[in-house]
Amino acid sequence: MFDDFSVYASMIHEIILYGGFLFLLLMLYTGSRFGGIGLGVVSGIGLLIEVFIFRMPIGKAPTNVMLIILAVVTCASILEAAGGLKYMLQVAERILRKNPKRVTLLGPMVTYVMTFLLGTGHSVYSIMPIIGDVALKNNIRPERPMAAASVASQLAITSSPLSAAVAEYLLQIAKIPGYEHISLLNIISVTVPATFLGMLALSLYSMYRGKELEDDPEYQRRLQDPIWRDRILNTTSTSLNDTLPAGAKKAVYLFLGALLAIVVVAMVPEIRTIGEGEKIKPISMSLIIQMMMLAFGGIILIATKINPQTVPNGVVFKSGMVACIAIYGIAWMSDTYFQFAMPEFKETVTGMVNTYPWTFAFALFAVSVVINSQAATAVMMLPVGIQLGIEPKVLIGLIPATYAYFFIPNYPSDIATVNFDVTGTTKIGKYYFNHSFMLPGLIGVTVACLVGMAIAKVLI
Repeated sequence: MFDDFSVYASMIHEIILYGGFLFLLLMLYTGSRFGGIGLGVVSGIGLLIEVFIFRMPIGKAPTNVMLIILAVVTCASILEAAGGLKYMLQVAERILRKNPKRVTLLGPMVTYVMTFLLGTGHSVYSIMPIIGDVALKNNIRPERPMAAASVASQLAITSSPLSAAVAEYLLQIAKIPGYEHISLLNIISVTVPATFLGMLALSLYSMYRGKELEDDPEYQRRLQDPIWRDRILNTTSTSLNDTLPAGAKKAVYLFLGALLAIVVVAMVPEIRTIGEGEKIKPISMSLIIQMMMLAFGGIILIATKINPQTVPNGVVFKSGMVACIAIYGIAWMSDTYFQFAMPEFKETVTGMVNTYPWTFAFALFAVSVVINSQAATAVMMLPVGIQLGIEPKVLIGLIPATYAYFFIPNYPSDIATVNFDVTGTTKIGKYYFNHSFMLPGLIGVTVACLVGMAIAKVLI
């Protein structure tokens, strides 16, 4: 009788185990159809069903990552409200217009640097029409710099010391016995050169992709249409004529000061060590980032005398809050399932990842395709990698694989880039997956992972 009950219980467990995984994928897919906040709240439905129907022990909400996002987005939003982003945009535009023939190299480099400084890729919307305008006026196929710049803006997230994805890696890996010494600088010393070389590789490829404008059938078709022809020939996108608020430059300098302060504190652990005697312990870098961003947000607000009520109206604030809610639901639902399934999952996969640890990149990539967030992918999959026993140096080297949402062209920056290209050369193909971002994305991520693995073996 007891044997029958044991067999029955085992069968129920396996049904929940495999059925729960399919259910997790279904919730992620359903949420991705709505995007943004929809992804977060649909995941909330999944979490509820996991706990009360499947009877899984409830997992952990991604509190630390959410707080980092809130702090960084708050400071960056104040910078935007003070005119700082507009000033940065004008500096970038001057660089592009002084070197128009190199726009396919400089465009992605500009979006990469902006993301590195801000910790978010959503600043791409303002610079993309300018990149397209520079390309068109110099008879360069706009797809070349525009698609590359969109991919570069997202690839750079894992290089930024302000990004939630990097903070999550730092938080989790520093908990592993023997790796308590891992610092923010250790991680970005891998991710910066890895993603930068990935960006250069995809840019070099983009210089020679596609037909020239005079041979492109879609561009020539649009020139025959009076409405499109007028838009193509007479539209000029520029930020150079915009009047900057009085405190715009000051806001940028202060924001850069915040970034420098974070790096200095990371380089000198004694600064963040508190307590006396046996109670001495360092403040975690995730808390340092939160404190610095909040404090410098306040300093910028006071120094530039902006109206705080204008801060929530900016693009950075809105996109950041959406990302925060999405990560909240996704990561909590995912952690609940993986904590339940980890014993069986570990037994099944450990052999493969121990023999070929780089295969974990495919897991990161696949999850990122579905959930459209590097931070959420890190929160969801990094604990899995750690519990599988994958070396921290491998996990750090594979950070760029958390960016794969170029694969399905539904991310806002990619869709916006398609719409900004009046020539029609940047597009989503007839077969959906043959779109303008696929090859630049695959090249950038592959090169970044290969370089990251090589550097991590030496430095970590």
